[in-house]
Amino acid sequence: MNKERMNRVLQEMERQQLPQLIVSDQASITYLTGQSIDPGERLVALIIREDGHHVAVINRLFPVSEESLGMPIIFVDDTDKGMGVLTLAKELDSNKPIAVEKNWAAHFLLDIMKELDAPISQYTLSSNVIDKVRAVKTEEEIEKMLEVSHDNDLAMNQLIGLIPEELTELNMTERLEKIYHKLGNDGFSFEPIVAYGANGADPHHMNDDSKVKPGDSIILDIGGVKNGYCSDMTRTVFYKEVSDKSRDVYETVLEANKRAIETVKPGVRLCDIDAAARDYIDSKGYGEYFTHRTGHFIGTEVHEAGDVSASNTDIVEEGMIFSIEPGIYISGEVGVRIEDLVVVTKDGCKILNEYPKELIVID
Repeated sequence: MNKERMNRVLQEMERQQLPQLIVSDQASITYLTGQSIDPGERLVALIIREDGHHVAVINRLFPVSEESLGMPIIFVDDTDKGMGVLTLAKELDSNKPIAVEKNWAAHFLLDIMKELDAPISQYTLSSNVIDKVRAVKTEEEIEKMLEVSHDNDLAMNQLIGLIPEELTELNMTERLEKIYHKLGNDGFSFEPIVAYGANGADPHHMNDDSKVKPGDSIILDIGGVKNGYCSDMTRTVFYKEVSDKSRDVYETVLEANKRAIETVKPGVRLCDIDAAARDYIDSKGYGEYFTHRTGHFIGTEVHEAGDVSASNTDIVEEGMIFSIEPGIYISGEVGVRIEDLVVVTKDGCKILNEYPKELIVID
């Protein structure tokens, strides 16, 4: 168990007046214990208590020990009633608020509610307890994010170097996987996007057998995983030539990216960072073509809780890491997205990736 992280969770529980918390999210369990368990349909949960007497309730299928987990374990079996969730229910105090984390099969929670017969008001969604702790990275975490982002710079450089070859989008993805493994990464942090030409106008394009043509924009949205932490970066380049309109679109997105990054510092609202990018794109006449939020939080998962969007009024804190990725997508014509990861410092921010983002036309 990571005592420093657990203490921060307990402090947040105290602040929110939550005496007991069921932790069921796989990434959160790994974050707190260092043990990676993919539960599938089986029961794996931690009960975090304000008095420090934590306990894990885990299906016997998973070979973990109390020593490795850092807390007592109650093992349950597939044949137990409710797959063991009734055993978990007995560990809860039905006279106190029961905080339940995200990403848990509904039948587990419903069985607990039936067993305890506590009023519905007793239950509360508490994902933001651990999510708030995870959002602010330690120095060790920041170093890992810097390392994996440096690898992503190298991967992007090698991938762009392949573009003159007769490779389809899918071929590029295959080559990228090999690049990451040579760099010592464990694989993709998400399914990469390689979008040629008009395909780039779909922000979540599924790679296909398209080949690049002169004048095409090429969106490359890629990320790897190393030491348990994720990278993510997008660059857009052009092949052979770039039209005046495509150049204008690119320069608009680039300036929006820069303006948003300049806004990042402790104390500002996340929605104000979004506005810095969005308002500029709108002023250039492309507002209707910027169809997504400006960024997302990242760490042990490529998309962690928290985002840079018009609706998020949360305040930026030192140590947060999130993406800045404005884009313009004109159907049937062109797509451009430029994405950087930033870590918030005491008086601004540092960009984690260093690959150039000035307009590149590949011969």
